[in-house]
Amino acid sequence: MLVIGGYEAPRRRGRRRARRAEPEPAAVDVTRATVIDAAPLGDLDSADAWLARALGDAAVVDEALELLNRAVAGYRIAAADPWIADAAPGRATVCRVGYGTGEQVAEGEWESARELAPLRATRSMFAPGERVAAVLGGRDVALACEELVLRARGDLDHGRVREAALQLSVALDAALAELEVWRETLGARLDELAGFRGEVSAAAAAALQGGLEPETVALVERVVGRVEAALRARTAAG
Repeated sequence: MLVIGGYEAPRRRGRRRARRAEPEPAAVDVTRATVIDAAPLGDLDSADAWLARALGDAAVVDEALELLNRAVAGYRIAAADPWIADAAPGRATVCRVGYGTGEQVAEGEWESARELAPLRATRSMFAPGERVAAVLGGRDVALACEELVLRARGDLDHGRVREAALQLSVALDAALAELEVWRETLGARLDELAGFRGEVSAAAAAALQGGLEPETVALVERVVGRVEAALRARTAAG
């Protein structure tokens, strides 16, 4: 069960030297999403034991996030609004796991809950701040394939494997065309990516027909990773 609610929260303010009186910042709207497992936990001792296990089980958050993002994707499509982003724990104000009565959890309240440590992104290019400065200063360029493979990665991370296969087909063609300029340093990587073209095209064709077999999903995951590796190598060499 998924319950979406909201409330107002004060804006965050960093520490700064006081120079003059400033008006208090207005409150901002905060969306609260609660994913509820309707299976009863039993008595308090059983519930506490479940909570202790859940805190060390990444699948608890992953399954909740998968349900939430199915709802987000459905709303994005229904509203025809491309600006509605997928939910990610790393961007959440707070992420908690807990238990309570039906009335409590439906209102975003708890009998007992624990706050999870903030999650940090594990994938990043080298020196992203320097790369942004280089792009803005005209010393580097943002490639179309970089945006396309990010979309494929996002689809994979959120279980949209058909969309990932279709996105990868375009991303791979764009990468092979755009990275050709760096063949002197990326020649072996480009040859490797070119070798995936037939399999990726077949995966995209299968995606148009329906669901993908596990081995096809594994192929898409692998090739997305190889395109990402080639882009990291290009950035490192640049």
